[in-house]
Amino acid sequence: MHTVLITGGTGLVGKRLTHHLLEKGYKVIILTRSLDAKFNNDKLSYAIWDIKKQVIDINAIQAANTIIHLAGAGVVDKRWTSAYKKEILESRVLSSKLIIDALNKQEHQVKTIVSASAIGWYGADKVPGMYFTESDEPANDFLGQICVAWEQSISVAASMNIRVCKLRAGIVLSDEGGALAEFKKPLRFSVAAILGNGKQVVSWIHIDDLCRMYIYAMENNNINGSYNAVASQPVTNKDLTLTLAKKMKGKFFIPVHVPAFVLKTILGESSIEVLKSATVSNEKIKAAGFDFLYPSIEPALDDLIK
Repeated sequence: MHTVLITGGTGLVGKRLTHHLLEKGYKVIILTRSLDAKFNNDKLSYAIWDIKKQVIDINAIQAANTIIHLAGAGVVDKRWTSAYKKEILESRVLSSKLIIDALNKQEHQVKTIVSASAIGWYGADKVPGMYFTESDEPANDFLGQICVAWEQSISVAASMNIRVCKLRAGIVLSDEGGALAEFKKPLRFSVAAILGNGKQVVSWIHIDDLCRMYIYAMENNNINGSYNAVASQPVTNKDLTLTLAKKMKGKFFIPVHVPAFVLKTILGESSIEVLKSATVSNEKIKAAGFDFLYPSIEPALDDLIK
């Protein structure tokens, strides 16, 4: 039975991806810092790792055919203090190092690694209406350089005759948390909170399409290198917010612009991430044969708020 080892398997994407993999008949091992309240069965099991101590269960490495590497501290989960910036970087780079070192030291049967990355690679739009593609240079800003270090840290596996694919995800929309939950919060009070002027472009992806793309990359040997994991039709923050409001509240909501200075006060430096435009192309993954279930925002939101 093909066994998939997942890092970050207890996170938003990891949980959903595990569900998809089990449905398809794969065996899954999730790396975790604690086995408390974790229950194994013949299809799903848990194994210990500790990134800071650089400790990993070698049995899990030896059992795996594929590694899906999702581990990394949430980019907008906390204010960007110098300590949290360090955590964002190290949670990605040191986790990759732990995997690479384990593969170097042990006999294994890993043929493929599919790793998370992000469209933070590109930074903000330079020319309105122009789409970023995988061949574009990384941005010089904090997230751009995080993505460079992130991708480089796992790409080392390619020199070990392991196929490495990196998926640069946009804003992931899920009904179980993440960005969409934040968009929904003001709508409890019938307020549609448009961020800044609302004109910034959001390159997004439905969580099921993202999970399907991980599996597609895993299953197809022609998928190699970096691919953008975004839906076909980006939307502005205003369009996303108002579309969601109409689906949840009909006509009974009030659009309110949240000024940029308020967001900067609340979020600090990370506010640049919710205020910038990032228009990103998915043509490369489509040309490789991947089909999206949710290429546009209306059907995606219909599914997620049903």
